[in-house]
Amino acid sequence: MADLNLTLKIWRQDGPTEPGGFKTYDISDLNTHMSFLEMLDVLNENLVNSGDEPVAFDHDCREGICGMCSMVINGRPHGPLEGTTTCQLHMRHFNDGDTVTIEPWRAKPFPVLKDLIVDRTPFDRIIQAGGFVSVNTGSAPDGNAIPIGKDISDDAFDAAACIGCGACVAACKNASANLFTAAKISQLALLPQGQTERVERVIGMVKQMDEEGFGHCTNTGACEAECPKEISVDYIRKMNWEFHSANVKG
Repeated sequence: MADLNLTLKIWRQDGPTEPGGFKTYDISDLNTHMSFLEMLDVLNENLVNSGDEPVAFDHDCREGICGMCSMVINGRPHGPLEGTTTCQLHMRHFNDGDTVTIEPWRAKPFPVLKDLIVDRTPFDRIIQAGGFVSVNTGSAPDGNAIPIGKDISDDAFDAAACIGCGACVAACKNASANLFTAAKISQLALLPQGQTERVERVIGMVKQMDEEGFGHCTNTGACEAECPKEISVDYIRKMNWEFHSANVKG
């Protein structure tokens, strides 16, 4: 197991209204079995020990579940591997002597809060605009009380795999949130539990997405290519169908 020595070019920025820029750090003797976030932990420990301010970055589960570890690594959201979040990326995928450039998501609706952390609350507001269902209260129903075909349940499950990390926005040249919004709309539109608010949901969520300032879909497929959960762009087609149908019904 060879040690790894890297040069890191990391975006540093004190806040949304402050100017930012890249700073260069040399880091040595890294274990190749480290995750990318563990490598940043080591860097921050070195910075603190030398009296410098550590690099701010988002993280939580470190298991590819929460979507918090949002950063662009060498020009690609979440790094060079497909279907992988930053926390699942390991240092064995880099070579000794590499220069690694690390920066935050680049999108107007995602302002930089500090260093590599961006404000992704626009996603929360899109969900709040329509991401709910009506259910009967009382004791929990039997798991098989509402029969759902396997093809439909599989389709809904694939859409529900979206973790809301924002890689689709970071990858899109127009900073479109269509893939995220489409996955959340499709997840509920496919299931019987989501039918009551189906029309209001798609209209409200698309309206909120536009109000947040996200761009239009470019149909280049960069969002699907960089999505750590490999959400299909086919859900954008389904969202467009839902939206146009809702407006006809309205």
